[in-house]
Amino acid sequence: MATHPAFLITCYLIWWWIAFLCVLPIGVRGQHEQGMPEMGHDTGAPVFPNLRKKIMWASLLAVAFLLATVAVVAFDPIRIRS
Repeated sequence: MATHPAFLITCYLIWWWIAFLCVLPIGVRGQHEQGMPEMGHDTGAPVFPNLRKKIMWASLLAVAFLLATVAVVAFDPIRIRS
């Protein structure tokens, strides 16, 4: 059944990680783009990664994808089951 808690939690976690990894590089500027980085800092490290905003967007996207997944499983529009 599509509303089983284990199904919902598992799908949400999978969608959350996929969404998080997709939004992670958006808007990131490296230290090499800001000029000379400080001694000992990696030049590819982000100046300000905006992780709170990216976690929020990943959560919202995961909910949207979870709802789509539940709809596909519940209504079976492409006849997965016989």
